Amino acid sequence: MPMFILSLSWTDQGIRSVKDAPKRAQASKELAKKMGIDVKEVYLTSGDDDLLVIVDTQNGDNVAKYALALGSQGNVRTRTARAWPESEFRKLISELP
Repeated sequence: MPMFILSLSWTDQGIRSVKDAPKRAQASKELAKKMGIDVKEVYLTSGDDDLLVIVDTQNGDNVAKYALALGSQGNVRTRTARAWPESEFRKLISELP
């Protein structure tokens, strides 16, 4: 199942209501489930991003829709990256011409 990493940064709106972040995180997990996405982990981070969300899904289009839905609520900006575990990474490298 493809894995994706979403890096989220709070908007001005999102940081003003940061105390609601745990409720928003739970709502985003419920939204993900409805969209066929399994949220594996949610991390509060330091640095350029505020949150890191690791998800699995059968379809990468679902992740794009999920990121757009989250962003449309106005609390976060999202960046999404496809991630391959080490075993798949090794396989990809071994198949290079």
